Amino acid sequence: MSIARRPARCSRLLSPCALALTLAVASGCGRSAAVQTASSLPLQRVVIYRNGVGYFERQGHVEDGEVRFRVTQREVGDFLATLAVMERGGSSVRAAAFPLPEERADGAPPPADARRTVTLALDGRAHDLLVGYTVETPIWRPSYRLVFNGATAQVQAWGIVQNLSGEDWRGVRLSLVAGSPVSFRSELATPVIPVRPVVTDEGAVIDAVPTGETTLAVNDESIEHAQPAPAAPQSEACNGADDNCNGVVDALQQRAQGQTVNRRMHFAREAMQPTSGTLRDHAFEVNTATTRSQAPRNVASLAALAVQGGSTRYDLPNAVTIPDRSATMVMLVARDIPGSQMYLFAPDPGVADSVSHPFHVARFENRTGALLERGPLAIFEEGAFLGQGMLDPLPDGATTTVPFALERALAVDHSAASAVEGVRLVRMQREALTVERFTVWRTTYRLRNGMDREARVLVRHALDGAQMHEPPAGTELANGGALVPAAVPARGHLDLLVTTRSPFTVTIDLSDEQAGLAIEQYLREGHPADDVAAALRTALDMRRQIEERARERADLEQRRQDLQQNAEETRANLTAIQRNPQAADLRAQLTARLARVATQLDQMTRRVVELDAQMSERRVRLAEAVRAIDVDTSRAAAAPAAPR
Repeated sequence: MSIARRPARCSRLLSPCALALTLAVASGCGRSAAVQTASSLPLQRVVIYRNGVGYFERQGHVEDGEVRFRVTQREVGDFLATLAVMERGGSSVRAAAFPLPEERADGAPPPADARRTVTLALDGRAHDLLVGYTVETPIWRPSYRLVFNGATAQVQAWGIVQNLSGEDWRGVRLSLVAGSPVSFRSELATPVIPVRPVVTDEGAVIDAVPTGETTLAVNDESIEHAQPAPAAPQSEACNGADDNCNGVVDALQQRAQGQTVNRRMHFAREAMQPTSGTLRDHAFEVNTATTRSQAPRNVASLAALAVQGGSTRYDLPNAVTIPDRSATMVMLVARDIPGSQMYLFAPDPGVADSVSHPFHVARFENRTGALLERGPLAIFEEGAFLGQGMLDPLPDGATTTVPFALERALAVDHSAASAVEGVRLVRMQREALTVERFTVWRTTYRLRNGMDREARVLVRHALDGAQMHEPPAGTELANGGALVPAAVPARGHLDLLVTTRSPFTVTIDLSDEQAGLAIEQYLREGHPADDVAAALRTALDMRRQIEERARERADLEQRRQDLQQNAEETRANLTAIQRNPQAADLRAQLTARLARVATQLDQMTRRVVELDAQMSERRVRLAEAVRAIDVDTSRAAAAPAAPR
């Protein structure tokens, strides 16, 4: 593999001297263009999407009464489904005709590379036509560079485009869309005769009520009218060419709708000066001698960012040439962004040692104004290559953390314990309560730092459906987990406590210990109505009295059991000495004891009966106090606040 040589001034590390790098695609069987037409309609614009389709625009002056396209059988369906033809001044197409495929003796479909002729009949001669259509096209792929220069960081986004269309793209306006609009294959060129039912006259019977469509009235003032966007700045390299420098508005859509499209276009503040040369080999030279990246010098040489339909589109300001069977890598964005290096403890099954050591990561915020698609990210610092990571789709304004190495000078281990805690009233209807409780997990991460400098570490804690409880300052939620920050001192250690809770509900009655706690919490924080609060306080008082008497009764029952056992033992002893004349004094002592025990048992029995009666009374009072209670805190929380 040969390496193309560049001038010395362009070989510095990540120095953005070349706006586009064109690489030859590996040779193979030749492929003709999916859509062929006369040179009077040359290719002017190509828009590449991330879902395997490309939009192609041809424009030119036609002197004939018809225009013919030769389309492969594979692509004719997409071509017919998306074909749009416009002429300056109005429509000029009478019909689009194409022959049906000839039936083969073996019944097989025509070959995919067979050609179908689509003829556009025009309403006369001399037309300035613009023809647009979509066909299958390799997706464009992003590639990123992140350069740390001290306290600053710069992100560069490149787009790699492959031309396998079968024709050269010469001087075309190129746009790359970071999005995937809905697109599907259409077999419009294949004859279809559906099976039709046999209809007989059986009278007018309605089997189902038809459903109508309703459109609500909208005030004109509520409609946001699009305003023309200001012209993009021009550079010396553009020479005032509007088509190349101002970011091309979708001409086909603009003419079809008859209105100005609000592009919401803005240019990256940093840009780079393009060069006229192209690189046709599979690699390019990088010189790592320079310790700092160079900022782009020309604003207009970077892609303009346009947001349409929720997708970000990069419009290259200068026309590009991409020969067939080749690829080009074009600079899209170069922007200084907030970013830093730190460490991330997030065990990955693919990296065995990550269960004990954190990753070295690059953390930065996307301030490019565009969605950054998934793609490889190369990371540099002060002229050194640090590693590579994979950038997942990153919306504008979002922050990402990309691992690129494993740091063995930091070690992490952890332990966890769980318990059921807390109680909150969800609903109370009479004596039945639904309460919310929490399964609480407490995980302690012990981080040890063997380096001579403080280490900033993010610990990714999997939530598994739980919620963070009293999280440490700076904790972020991301992708079903929490990123918990920690600063580990040099040659030191740190214990990081992470608490999560998972709520669950359970139904209990007023006799449950948790019922009183739930009602007390509701009286403190729920702000119930006065009558409800009075009833609940009465219920709490009755419940307290019942609990006190229940405890006293339980104590009496335990003492009664002890006395009854004592009485049984005393009776057994009396039986044993009943016929012994020498044990008269002992019989008298045991008989007296038995009498005292019987008296105590009678007193305790009477007290138990009294307590049972009192508890029965208070249970009735408790039931009466809560008879009208119907509280639903979830419904109260969902109700809108009353106007002041």
